[in-house]
Amino acid sequence: MRLIGPNREHIGIVSLQEALEQARKANLDLVEISPNANPPVVRIVDYGKFIYEQTKKEREARRSQKLVEVKEIRLRPKTDDHDRAIKVRDARRWLEEGMKVKVRVRFRGREITYPELAMEQLQEVAKELTDIAVVEQAPNMEGQTMLMILAPKPKKGSGGQQSEVKRAEDQNP
Repeated sequence: MRLIGPNREHIGIVSLQEALEQARKANLDLVEISPNANPPVVRIVDYGKFIYEQTKKEREARRSQKLVEVKEIRLRPKTDDHDRAIKVRDARRWLEEGMKVKVRVRFRGREITYPELAMEQLQEVAKELTDIAVVEQAPNMEGQTMLMILAPKPKKGSGGQQSEVKRAEDQNP
């Protein structure tokens, strides 16, 4: 077993008995940190303090998570252009706020025999929102509806390698 001491110092690879003995001498517990590693990693710590720190880290991770809300707009195969434009305007606002948008075209009665009408509707919506959205799930049939999911385009970050290469090229033409 790979043993890590109470001050996070690497002690080395020791037997289980040796690790337990060192933990008893330090009046602390022996905790298995990584059982799947080769050799397994154990650490000499105060178990109560270790659990407290773990729950604190988990709570902090949950707090920093960003929940993505999914909004939905519903259309019909024969929805008029003006009505669709109003719904697209709402979808645009939601996408700008960072939400995902589910676009659903619902068929009633014999409309289901013309799925190409729904496909046109969804392609029009996607085309109108290409500047701020990407198609996360392509249009597909689910029972009596055709469904497509749009996600906001990722924001351009703080540069990266391409911008540094570009700056270097700009300085040395």
